[in-house]
Amino acid sequence: MPSQQSEPPDDRLAQLRGPQPPQPYTARKITALTANPACARRAVLDAAGVDKALLAQQVGYEPRFGQSPFALAREQAFHGLVKWGSYAELIRLLREQLSVPVAEAHVTDLNEVGGNTALHLRERETRRLIAYVASGQDVRLILDRPVLTLEVAGQTAYLEPDALTHRIDGKFHVVLIRSFAAIDGQANPTAVAEAAKQAAVYVLALRRAFETAGLPTEQISHEFLLVCPKDFSNRPYGRLIDLRQELDALQFQLSRLRRAEDLAAQLPETATLDTTRSTDELSSSIEALDASYTPSCLSFCEMARYCRDEADGCASPARLGSGVRNDLPGIDSTRTALDYLDGVTAPGEAEAEAADLLRAAARLRRLRRGAA
Repeated sequence: MPSQQSEPPDDRLAQLRGPQPPQPYTARKITALTANPACARRAVLDAAGVDKALLAQQVGYEPRFGQSPFALAREQAFHGLVKWGSYAELIRLLREQLSVPVAEAHVTDLNEVGGNTALHLRERETRRLIAYVASGQDVRLILDRPVLTLEVAGQTAYLEPDALTHRIDGKFHVVLIRSFAAIDGQANPTAVAEAAKQAAVYVLALRRAFETAGLPTEQISHEFLLVCPKDFSNRPYGRLIDLRQELDALQFQLSRLRRAEDLAAQLPETATLDTTRSTDELSSSIEALDASYTPSCLSFCEMARYCRDEADGCASPARLGSGVRNDLPGIDSTRTALDYLDGVTAPGEAEAEAADLLRAAARLRRLRRGAA
């Protein structure tokens, strides 16, 4: 589920975005950002709250991915089924499939607090209830749509997991509800991996909430509860999934992100990412932000097709994949690499090793052709 708006960015970032309402950080955006931490372009666009899909359209690049209306409607319907009757289906899953001895639980709806949907109020109430449950006052409490915070590239992101369970064996568990099916107990590995990455964002944010409140983070499980349809029915199926690998990777990647404010400060004063401005203005401002394109960007970033053409234009090795980029350290163009290979240009000291590897690869290729 998308979260709402993150904390308002600083004046420079807001100025870059223009008068449009800021787009929120979501767990999906954070996992995409950390998958490519070297991309200053995405860091600034997300921190400023720019609508990347609209920006791509304005410069002539329509994004070619996203959920269909049918898939969105299916997901909403499945969410409603799982939450029906005060999470009756979730409680059944805990009891029947995960062997948790619970009969029922009280559900606290955090979509609003006293009729107020302001994020800071919902986040404060979430922290209060977490402290209440963590103290052992009520171990049968499910938090519906809690609000957690996480610092990302110098900005505070407000995040909304589907639910937090009451304590199971003394542990808090993040719950994610997804509409992809588990056939004979096995769901699509790619979909599960993506859900796990997003769950890791929520678990890390939950740890931050515990640390802020002075609570022991050992009460937070390193597993999350994935709820999805069973087989070809809509009957919910639950499974606990270990997140330790994803959590380690996420913490490392977040530590590598440069502060978006620092990146934005390096832009010219005339730069703008306001989607109501002219294509030329937008293009020149986008080009002023360093991108780190690889083919994998096409699966998760709305600006990927723009960045791909840009990488093609300058013959960036990264456009052939991160493997090629990593094998050519110090060489910023495949044209330059070919010049080294053909002896047109002599490599410098920093590029000598990569040039030697290229020549060795070329010799092997010639040998293979001769053998054929």
